[in-house]
Amino acid sequence: MNLLDKIASRQATVAIVGMGHVGLPLAVAFTEAGFRVFGIDTDEGRVANVNAGCSHIGDVSSERLKVLV
Repeated sequence: MNLLDKIASRQATVAIVGMGHVGLPLAVAFTEAGFRVFGIDTDEGRVANVNAGCSHIGDVSSERLKVLV
């Protein structure tokens, strides 16, 4: 299976570097579209919060994030 087939069938995995004001909403959008997403960030506190479903930005609510984690 080539990459385009994996994307079309949502079998591709997406990695996003930085879970800030751009990365977190992007990760949420890809996850809601059916992709498996890995978020990467150097801030351990931010990573812990995202993994717990606690959003640190206004564009993504914690309630929305919790169902995706």
